[in-house]
Amino acid sequence: MHTERHVRLFRNGRNQALRIPREFELPGEEAILRREGDRLVIEPVKRKRNLLEILATLEPIDQAFPDIDRDLLPLDNVEP
Repeated sequence: MHTERHVRLFRNGRNQALRIPREFELPGEEAILRREGDRLVIEPVKRKRNLLEILATLEPIDQAFPDIDRDLLPLDNVEP
């Protein structure tokens, strides 16, 4: 994979733009652009994971859940 490539800048309306070569394509639809001295750095926006994706990365729990009702008084039977 190439680490650098010569590209041409062009105008798109009032904005300066460049085409990103295929080998440098970023995932997604958005990116962050920042200036570091004379350099411009482009990074893909990391999408937020949904709860199911996060839960899928967790290790299973081997311990039984504690009995949290153990020391409570019994419930009263209330009829409407």
